Amino acid sequence: MAILEVSDLKQYFYLEPTFLAKLVSGKKPRIIKAVDGMSFSIEPGEILGLAGESGCGKSTCSLAIAKLRDPTGGTIRYKGQDISKMSKPEIRKYRSEVQLIFQDPYESLNPRYTAFDTVAEPLRALTDKNKAEIRDRTFETIAMAGLDPEEYKNRYPHQMSGGERQRVGIAQALVLEPELVIADEPLSMLDVSIRAGILDLIRDMSERMNFSCIYISHDLSILSNISERLMIMYLGRIMELGVTKDVITEPYHPYARALIAAVPIPDPAYKRPIPNIKGEVAQPIDPPPGCRFQTRCLEVMDICGNTAPPLKEIKPGHLVACHLY
Repeated sequence: MAILEVSDLKQYFYLEPTFLAKLVSGKKPRIIKAVDGMSFSIEPGEILGLAGESGCGKSTCSLAIAKLRDPTGGTIRYKGQDISKMSKPEIRKYRSEVQLIFQDPYESLNPRYTAFDTVAEPLRALTDKNKAEIRDRTFETIAMAGLDPEEYKNRYPHQMSGGERQRVGIAQALVLEPELVIADEPLSMLDVSIRAGILDLIRDMSERMNFSCIYISHDLSILSNISERLMIMYLGRIMELGVTKDVITEPYHPYARALIAAVPIPDPAYKRPIPNIKGEVAQPIDPPPGCRFQTRCLEVMDICGNTAPPLKEIKPGHLVACHLY
Protein backbone atom coordinates (compact mmCIF):
# COMPACT_ATOMS: atom_id res chain seq x y z
CA MET A 1 0.00 0.00 0.00
CA ALA A 2 1.20 3.52 -0.83
CA ILE A 3 2.41 5.49 2.17
CA LEU A 4 0.98 8.73 0.71
CA GLU A 5 -1.92 9.22 -1.69
CA VAL A 6 -2.78 12.69 -2.97
CA SER A 7 -6.06 13.01 -4.84
CA ASP A 8 -7.26 16.12 -6.72
CA LEU A 9 -5.33 18.43 -4.39
CA LYS A 10 -6.20 22.12 -4.76
CA GLN A 11 -4.71 25.15 -3.04
CA TYR A 12 -6.25 28.49 -3.97
CA PHE A 13 -5.51 31.98 -2.69
CA TYR A 14 -7.88 34.91 -3.08
CA LEU A 15 -6.77 38.45 -3.92
CA GLU A 16 -9.29 40.91 -2.57
CA PRO A 17 -9.68 44.15 -4.59
CA THR A 18 -9.33 47.46 -2.83
CA PHE A 19 -12.39 49.07 -1.30
CA LEU A 20 -12.36 51.77 -3.99
CA ALA A 21 -12.18 49.19 -6.79
CA LYS A 22 -15.12 47.33 -5.28
CA LEU A 23 -17.12 50.53 -4.94
CA VAL A 24 -16.41 51.97 -8.40
CA SER A 25 -16.26 48.93 -10.66
CA GLY A 26 -17.66 46.10 -8.53
CA LYS A 27 -14.52 44.01 -8.97
CA LYS A 28 -14.58 40.52 -7.51
CA PRO A 29 -11.70 38.68 -5.80
CA ARG A 30 -9.13 37.19 -8.16
CA ILE A 31 -8.04 33.60 -7.61
CA ILE A 32 -4.48 32.30 -7.56
CA LYS A 33 -4.65 28.60 -8.36
CA ALA A 34 -1.27 27.61 -6.94
CA VAL A 35 -2.14 23.89 -6.95
CA ASP A 36 -5.04 22.81 -9.11
CA GLY A 37 -6.01 19.15 -9.13
CA MET A 38 -2.81 17.20 -8.41
CA SER A 39 -3.08 13.42 -7.94
CA PHE A 40 -0.15 11.09 -7.22
CA SER A 41 1.10 8.52 -4.71
CA ILE A 42 4.38 7.50 -3.06
CA GLU A 43 5.40 3.97 -2.16
CA PRO A 44 7.29 3.10 1.06
CA GLY A 45 11.02 3.79 0.65
CA GLU A 46 10.58 5.60 -2.67
CA ILE A 47 12.20 8.91 -3.63
CA LEU A 48 9.87 10.95 -5.85
CA GLY A 49 11.39 13.94 -7.64
CA LEU A 50 9.21 17.02 -8.13
CA ALA A 51 10.40 19.48 -10.79
CA GLY A 52 9.14 22.67 -12.36
CA GLU A 53 9.85 26.36 -12.78
CA SER A 54 9.72 28.76 -9.86
CA GLY A 55 6.13 29.58 -8.95
CA CYS A 56 4.60 26.38 -10.32
CA GLY A 57 3.31 25.27 -6.89
CA LYS A 58 5.96 22.79 -5.72
CA SER A 59 6.47 24.26 -2.24
CA THR A 60 2.75 24.99 -1.80
CA CYS A 61 2.03 21.32 -2.44
CA SER A 62 4.66 20.28 0.12
CA LEU A 63 3.20 22.57 2.81
CA ALA A 64 -0.23 21.02 2.33
CA ILE A 65 1.21 17.51 2.63
CA ALA A 66 3.10 18.50 5.79
CA LYS A 67 -0.20 19.85 7.19
CA LEU A 68 1.23 23.34 7.51
CA ARG A 69 -1.54 24.68 5.28
CA ASP A 70 -5.12 23.49 4.90
CA PRO A 71 -5.85 22.73 1.23
CA THR A 72 -8.81 24.27 -0.59
CA GLY A 73 -9.91 20.90 -1.92
CA GLY A 74 -8.94 17.30 -2.51
CA THR A 75 -7.67 14.67 -0.10
CA ILE A 76 -4.28 13.68 1.29
CA ARG A 77 -4.16 10.17 2.70
CA TYR A 78 -1.27 8.96 4.84
CA LYS A 79 -1.22 5.18 5.30
CA GLY A 80 -4.82 5.16 4.11
CA GLN A 81 -6.08 7.83 6.54
CA ASP A 82 -7.33 11.26 5.48
CA ILE A 83 -5.10 13.74 7.32
CA SER A 84 -7.87 16.35 7.44
CA LYS A 85 -9.91 14.05 9.67
CA MET A 86 -7.17 13.17 12.14
CA SER A 87 -7.66 13.69 15.87
CA LYS A 88 -5.13 15.72 17.90
CA PRO A 89 -3.17 12.61 19.03
CA GLU A 90 -3.14 11.36 15.42
CA ILE A 91 -1.90 14.75 14.16
CA ARG A 92 0.88 14.66 16.78
CA LYS A 93 1.93 11.23 15.52
CA TYR A 94 1.66 12.40 11.90
CA ARG A 95 3.96 15.36 12.57
CA SER A 96 6.55 13.02 14.06
CA GLU A 97 6.43 10.74 10.99
CA VAL A 98 6.38 13.45 8.27
CA GLN A 99 9.26 15.92 8.37
CA LEU A 100 10.53 18.81 6.24
CA ILE A 101 14.05 19.75 5.17
CA PHE A 102 13.83 23.44 4.40
CA GLN A 103 15.41 25.28 1.52
CA ASP A 104 17.30 28.02 3.33
CA PRO A 105 19.61 26.95 6.21
CA TYR A 106 20.21 30.63 6.98
CA GLU A 107 16.53 31.22 7.80
CA SER A 108 15.21 27.84 8.96
CA LEU A 109 17.43 27.51 12.06
CA ASN A 110 16.65 29.40 15.27
CA PRO A 111 19.63 31.75 15.87
CA ARG A 112 19.20 31.33 19.65
CA TYR A 113 19.46 27.54 19.56
CA THR A 114 22.72 25.62 19.51
CA ALA A 115 23.10 22.73 17.09
CA PHE A 116 22.31 20.32 19.95
CA ASP A 117 19.12 22.15 20.94
CA THR A 118 17.99 22.44 17.31
CA VAL A 119 18.25 18.69 16.72
CA ALA A 120 16.91 17.76 20.17
CA GLU A 121 13.81 19.98 20.02
CA PRO A 122 11.62 17.53 18.01
CA LEU A 123 12.41 14.82 20.56
CA ARG A 124 11.44 17.11 23.43
CA ALA A 125 8.23 18.23 21.73
CA LEU A 126 6.93 14.99 20.24
CA THR A 127 8.31 12.11 22.34
CA ASP A 128 8.41 11.00 25.96
CA LYS A 129 12.15 10.28 26.03
CA ASN A 130 14.15 11.25 29.11
CA LYS A 131 17.18 13.56 29.04
CA ALA A 132 19.72 10.77 28.64
CA GLU A 133 17.78 9.19 25.75
CA ILE A 134 17.39 12.59 24.06
CA ARG A 135 21.11 13.29 24.41
CA ASP A 136 22.12 9.90 22.99
CA ARG A 137 19.70 10.09 20.05
CA THR A 138 20.69 13.69 19.27
CA PHE A 139 24.40 12.91 19.28
CA GLU A 140 23.80 9.82 17.13
CA THR A 141 21.85 11.80 14.51
CA ILE A 142 24.34 14.68 14.39
CA ALA A 143 27.09 12.12 13.76
CA MET A 144 25.00 10.48 11.01
CA ALA A 145 24.71 13.91 9.38
CA GLY A 146 28.49 14.06 9.10
CA LEU A 147 29.32 16.38 12.02
CA ASP A 148 31.30 15.73 15.21
CA PRO A 149 28.71 15.99 18.05
CA GLU A 150 31.24 17.11 20.65
CA GLU A 151 32.61 19.79 18.38
CA TYR A 152 29.28 21.17 17.14
CA LYS A 153 26.90 20.67 20.07
CA ASN A 154 27.43 24.20 21.45
CA ARG A 155 27.73 26.03 18.14
CA TYR A 156 25.10 28.54 17.06
CA PRO A 157 24.02 28.95 13.41
CA HIS A 158 26.20 32.04 12.89
CA GLN A 159 29.24 29.97 13.87
CA MET A 160 28.65 27.44 11.08
CA SER A 161 29.00 27.45 7.30
CA GLY A 162 26.03 26.99 4.98
CA GLY A 163 26.78 23.31 4.47
CA GLU A 164 27.15 22.70 8.20
CA ARG A 165 23.84 24.48 8.86
CA GLN A 166 22.08 22.35 6.28
CA ARG A 167 23.51 19.20 7.86
CA VAL A 168 22.05 20.35 11.19
CA GLY A 169 18.72 20.96 9.45
CA ILE A 170 18.81 17.46 7.96
CA ALA A 171 19.64 15.98 11.38
CA GLN A 172 16.69 17.87 12.89
CA ALA A 173 14.34 16.43 10.26
CA LEU A 174 15.62 12.86 10.69
CA VAL A 175 16.10 12.66 14.48
CA LEU A 176 12.56 11.30 14.90
CA GLU A 177 13.19 8.58 12.29
CA PRO A 178 10.34 9.77 10.05
CA GLU A 179 8.68 7.64 7.41
CA LEU A 180 8.19 10.48 4.92
CA VAL A 181 10.62 13.36 4.34
CA ILE A 182 9.87 16.39 2.17
CA ALA A 183 13.12 17.98 0.98
CA ASP A 184 12.25 21.41 -0.42
CA GLU A 185 15.19 22.41 -2.62
CA PRO A 186 17.76 21.71 0.14
CA LEU A 187 20.73 22.51 -2.13
CA SER A 188 19.62 25.73 -3.80
CA MET A 189 21.17 28.05 -1.19
CA LEU A 190 24.48 26.17 -1.01
CA ASP A 191 27.72 26.55 -2.94
CA VAL A 192 28.22 24.16 -5.84
CA SER A 193 31.34 22.78 -4.14
CA ILE A 194 29.37 21.30 -1.22
CA ARG A 195 26.16 20.26 -2.99
CA ALA A 196 27.45 16.79 -3.89
CA GLY A 197 28.24 16.02 -0.24
CA ILE A 198 24.76 17.04 0.97
CA LEU A 199 23.10 15.11 -1.88
CA ASP A 200 25.09 11.99 -1.01
CA LEU A 201 24.12 12.44 2.63
CA ILE A 202 20.39 12.55 1.84
CA ARG A 203 20.67 9.52 -0.45
CA ASP A 204 22.70 7.50 2.08
CA MET A 205 20.39 8.30 4.98
CA SER A 206 17.36 7.43 2.86
CA GLU A 207 18.83 3.98 2.19
CA ARG A 208 19.90 3.52 5.82
CA MET A 209 16.63 4.68 7.42
CA ASN A 210 14.36 3.52 4.56
CA PHE A 211 12.11 6.58 4.55
CA SER A 212 10.07 7.79 1.58
CA CYS A 213 11.02 11.20 0.20
CA ILE A 214 9.57 13.95 -1.96
CA TYR A 215 12.62 15.75 -3.32
CA ILE A 216 11.67 19.15 -4.73
CA SER A 217 14.00 20.92 -7.13
CA HIS A 218 14.12 22.85 -10.38
CA ASP A 219 17.47 21.18 -11.19
CA LEU A 220 16.82 18.08 -13.30
CA SER A 221 20.47 17.00 -13.12
CA ILE A 222 20.07 16.57 -9.35
CA LEU A 223 16.72 14.79 -9.64
CA SER A 224 18.08 12.39 -12.25
CA ASN A 225 20.69 11.27 -9.69
CA ILE A 226 18.54 10.89 -6.60
CA SER A 227 14.92 10.15 -7.59
CA GLU A 228 13.33 6.90 -8.73
CA ARG A 229 10.28 8.57 -10.29
CA LEU A 230 10.01 12.10 -11.63
CA MET A 231 6.98 14.39 -11.64
CA ILE A 232 7.01 17.59 -13.69
CA MET A 233 4.65 20.45 -12.73
CA TYR A 234 3.53 23.56 -14.54
CA LEU A 235 1.26 26.19 -13.00
CA GLY A 236 -0.25 23.94 -10.37
CA ARG A 237 -0.80 20.86 -12.49
CA ILE A 238 1.13 17.69 -13.28
CA MET A 239 2.37 17.59 -16.86
CA GLU A 240 4.28 14.31 -16.81
CA LEU A 241 4.98 11.54 -14.30
CA GLY A 242 7.04 8.38 -14.66
CA VAL A 243 10.26 6.52 -13.95
CA THR A 244 13.01 9.13 -13.86
CA LYS A 245 15.13 7.51 -16.56
CA ASP A 246 12.13 7.27 -18.90
CA VAL A 247 11.05 10.87 -18.36
CA ILE A 248 14.61 12.19 -18.86
CA THR A 249 15.47 10.10 -21.93
CA GLU A 250 12.03 10.00 -23.58
CA PRO A 251 9.88 12.96 -22.47
CA TYR A 252 6.46 13.21 -24.11
CA HIS A 253 4.98 16.51 -22.95
CA PRO A 254 6.22 19.58 -24.88
CA TYR A 255 6.98 21.34 -21.60
CA ALA A 256 8.96 18.37 -20.28
CA ARG A 257 10.95 18.24 -23.52
CA ALA A 258 11.77 21.95 -23.29
CA LEU A 259 12.71 21.70 -19.61
CA ILE A 260 15.06 18.77 -20.20
CA ALA A 261 16.60 20.43 -23.26
CA ALA A 262 17.58 23.38 -21.04
CA VAL A 263 19.72 21.25 -18.68
CA PRO A 264 23.37 22.41 -18.98
CA ILE A 265 25.78 20.01 -20.72
CA PRO A 266 29.40 20.21 -19.44
CA ASP A 267 30.89 20.22 -22.93
CA PRO A 268 32.16 23.48 -24.48
CA ALA A 269 31.88 21.99 -27.97
CA TYR A 270 28.21 21.08 -27.52
CA LYS A 271 25.80 23.32 -29.44
CA ARG A 272 22.52 23.54 -27.60
CA PRO A 273 19.39 23.45 -29.75
CA ILE A 274 16.78 26.12 -29.20
CA PRO A 275 14.10 24.74 -26.79
CA ASN A 276 10.75 24.13 -28.48
CA ILE A 277 8.91 26.70 -26.37
CA LYS A 278 7.81 30.34 -26.62
CA GLY A 279 6.83 33.26 -24.42
CA GLU A 280 7.14 33.78 -20.69
CA VAL A 281 5.81 31.82 -17.71
CA ALA A 282 2.08 32.49 -17.40
CA GLN A 283 0.56 33.69 -14.14
CA PRO A 284 -1.60 31.36 -12.00
CA ILE A 285 -4.07 34.22 -11.37
CA ASP A 286 -7.45 33.44 -12.96
CA PRO A 287 -5.94 31.01 -15.48
CA PRO A 288 -7.89 30.38 -18.70
CA PRO A 289 -9.70 27.07 -19.25
CA GLY A 290 -7.93 24.27 -21.01
CA CYS A 291 -4.27 23.34 -20.90
CA ARG A 292 -2.11 25.58 -18.71
CA PHE A 293 0.74 25.33 -21.19
CA GLN A 294 -1.28 26.39 -24.26
CA THR A 295 0.12 29.96 -24.44
CA ARG A 296 3.73 28.70 -24.71
CA CYS A 297 3.28 25.48 -26.69
CA LEU A 298 4.28 25.32 -30.37
CA GLU A 299 2.08 22.26 -30.89
CA VAL A 300 -1.12 23.81 -29.50
CA MET A 301 -4.44 22.64 -30.98
CA ASP A 302 -8.00 23.99 -30.80
CA ILE A 303 -8.98 21.55 -28.06
CA CYS A 304 -6.17 22.86 -25.83
CA GLY A 305 -7.95 26.19 -25.44
CA ASN A 306 -11.12 24.87 -23.79
CA THR A 307 -10.46 21.37 -22.43
CA ALA A 308 -7.88 20.54 -19.77
CA PRO A 309 -6.04 17.35 -20.77
CA PRO A 310 -6.37 14.52 -18.22
CA LEU A 311 -3.30 12.83 -16.80
CA LYS A 312 -3.38 9.46 -18.52
CA GLU A 313 -1.06 6.48 -18.83
CA ILE A 314 0.45 6.19 -22.29
CA LYS A 315 2.75 3.33 -21.39
CA PRO A 316 3.19 1.32 -18.17
CA GLY A 317 4.03 3.70 -15.32
CA HIS A 318 4.37 6.75 -17.59
CA LEU A 319 1.60 9.36 -17.40
CA VAL A 320 1.21 12.51 -19.49
CA ALA A 321 -1.36 15.32 -19.53
CA CYS A 322 -1.40 16.34 -23.19
CA HIS A 323 -3.96 16.19 -26.02
CA LEU A 324 -1.22 15.03 -28.41
CA TYR A 325 -1.59 11.55 -26.95
